[in-house]
Amino acid sequence: MTNYAKLLHEKDKVATAVADLASGDGVTVKFAGEETEYKCNQDIPFGHKIAIVDIQKGEKVIKYGEAIGTALQDIKKGDWVHTHNLKDDYKVLDKEGNALPGQED
Repeated sequence: MTNYAKLLHEKDKVATAVADLASGDGVTVKFAGEETEYKCNQDIPFGHKIAIVDIQKGEKVIKYGEAIGTALQDIKKGDWVHTHNLKDDYKVLDKEGNALPGQED
């Protein structure tokens, strides 16, 4: 059985797992008629992200063609990308439009 992950935009640095993936599994990403094979470095749950390029600490993580956060550490191609290594850059605002505590910067 082939494992797949979905790439959503040509600029993306991560793809989305469409099944639970185990460490060591190969995963195929199809995009624009091309197939690329990656190897999972950790278990990656269904719906979670796998890095398809190396991402340096402090670099923006791109999904949907847009930055979704900042890498908290170096992330290697094939790594699981989630809250343990990705800082969400979105700010949540209160009804007056002010950032909630802890999101002021």
